[in-house]
Amino acid sequence: QVQLVESGGGLVQPGGSLRLSCSASGSIFSILDMGWYRQTPGNPPRFLVATISSSGVTNYADSVKGRFAISRDNANNAIYLQMNSLKPDDTAIYYCNADEPSHGSWQGYWGQGTQVTVSS
Repeated sequence: QVQLVESGGGLVQPGGSLRLSCSASGSIFSILDMGWYRQTPGNPPRFLVATISSSGVTNYADSVKGRFAISRDNANNAIYLQMNSLKPDDTAIYYCNADEPSHGSWQGYWGQGTQVTVSS
């Protein structure tokens, strides 16, 4: 079982920045594919960015490309999401996701989420 804990959310003005953190435990962190999603009321979680453990490749959703950046710290079992030039539309609950290889397939895990509110 992978446990994920997000932190770093809060209230920020438009144009501001926030850095989210996600700490993982319960697995070998270096084999996990890690990513960030966000969810607004009444909608399913939407993909933002992922980092692939085997290749180091990162993939971004067009909506955040150039503004958000994911980083990974295998020594501390953590990923981060640096969010710049925030807009009111970025207001959402942000979730950390981990995919663990399991018996030829993948098992997904989610954190509890952290609220980000962009408002003046």
